[in-house]
Amino acid sequence: MAVPLSKLTKIPRILIKTPTHQQRILRMNGLSAIESCTRTEGATGTLFLEDHMLLFVMEGMYTVRFGTEVHTVNKHEMVLIHKSIAFQYEKSGEPNFDYVLNYMMFFLKDELINEFMKLADYTPTSVARTPAPVSVHTIDDRLFSYLESLKPYFNEPERIRDGLVKVKLLELLFGIADRNDIFLSELAQIKRQERKSIKDVVDANITNPVTLHDLAYLSGRSLSSFKRDFKAIYNTSPLQWIRNRRLDKAQEMLIHSSLSVTEICFSTGFENVSHFSKVFKLRFGIPPSALKQPPKL
Repeated sequence: MAVPLSKLTKIPRILIKTPTHQQRILRMNGLSAIESCTRTEGATGTLFLEDHMLLFVMEGMYTVRFGTEVHTVNKHEMVLIHKSIAFQYEKSGEPNFDYVLNYMMFFLKDELINEFMKLADYTPTSVARTPAPVSVHTIDDRLFSYLESLKPYFNEPERIRDGLVKVKLLELLFGIADRNDIFLSELAQIKRQERKSIKDVVDANITNPVTLHDLAYLSGRSLSSFKRDFKAIYNTSPLQWIRNRRLDKAQEMLIHSSLSVTEICFSTGFENVSHFSKVFKLRFGIPPSALKQPPKL
């Protein structure tokens, strides 16, 4: 997937901090859910997931692009997307219904999935395969009715008692798993991330705003194992190596492209222009603006 020339939106953090007027948020104890209802004929953007996400389309269509894959989520369908990945989206309302798009997003932390899998007492019946980062499923009438029943909670989030958000999220997962064995299997596979090549994982995410925890998760390792294995391969710390790779890429783009310093900052995995300028000058001795070529006449 081509990295966009603007800052990736990290969710749920950014959406919770700066919700739009079309969004209603339900959150408690690190758990969060968002309902959004808007009119759109094709809004686009790029998101980076800090938690696993379940998105249910009630009206309209939500398109997810990840790598070379394109997944279209239509009315009465849901999509499960794994955390620590960046994907492009397109939101489209239905022409016959005034371009209304209505969907619900639920963010699932690893701890919640682990608790659910223990409660579900699920035992895999087949050999685990590498889990797909994005998967689309149909919503049946019973699940759709349950989602509709959650809307009053979004109307008065301040009145929700402590722990109820967690109970509702667990109830939602049980409701899906009861009617969808494939979904239950996918949640189990999220728990058992297969070990992957550190080089492949880092190369694929070098320009994404990933943390070391993200890279460790994507490689199927604990954070301590990831750091140890990384140093054995590269003979340096991952933070230093990744920063230098990003700075080298930024230097190349500053010299050979017409992009602005801000665009290059965000498209090489940095999240703050001031920090980018500071570390760039420390590495190369000059600020990034010094490498910008004057426009050709």
